[in-house]
Amino acid sequence: MPSPIVNFNTLSFSYGSIEVLKNASFEVGSGEYIGIIGPNGGGKTTALKLMLGFLTPLRGTVKVLGKDPSFVRTQMGYVPQINAYDKEFPISVLEVVLSGSLSKLSWFGTLPREEKKRAYSLLKEVGLEGFEERPFGSLSGGQAQKAMIARALMCDPKILLLDEPTANVDPQSEEAIFKYLSSLKGKKTLLIVTHNFDAIIHNVDRVLCFQHKVSSILPRDVCEHFAIGMYHPTGENPHG
Repeated sequence: MPSPIVNFNTLSFSYGSIEVLKNASFEVGSGEYIGIIGPNGGGKTTALKLMLGFLTPLRGTVKVLGKDPSFVRTQMGYVPQINAYDKEFPISVLEVVLSGSLSKLSWFGTLPREEKKRAYSLLKEVGLEGFEERPFGSLSGGQAQKAMIARALMCDPKILLLDEPTANVDPQSEEAIFKYLSSLKGKKTLLIVTHNFDAIIHNVDRVLCFQHKVSSILPRDVCEHFAIGMYHPTGENPHG
């Protein structure tokens, strides 16, 4: 494995009395494309938030780029789940993407000219050229996710974290999103939470299966039972 860029060491986390992660340990190498799978409540989204420093471990440690996540948050891009948003909120697609550069605002509240150029370039890359001035609320689910990916890339992150980026999008948009993510392979460290079986098998380098603990699996060893919500490696009896 390449040098570790993310490290979880015997990490446990609970929401009140509900233990979500228990003694979870794994590493992610620089430049890896990692698929994250597991049942609901298994700790997938929680792990992303721990990597971002939005949550604090109950026990154990998480290190990103060798440091506490809160110190390197600007080197990570995050694409959250889009479940619902106010479609009437008056913000353009370009403004959404530029919000990924807020750390570069001047004292006068302006962004450097090159940031706007980068936003236009990223929108073209993800297939949204010409959408810059459209209201964000007018976009389809797939288009909105593409805009959010562009937003996450505005800071030129070393690590891109994506939480169900193709949930509730049409098949054509889903294919386009995974194709674009594959173009980033080796250039960024990618961690993607997904329930898309084909994407896991054909795109990622390695799979992390979260079931409160974490196991590392090669794509070829992910059993097809995964597609119907049964999480275990190929050859392992799902009934114990």
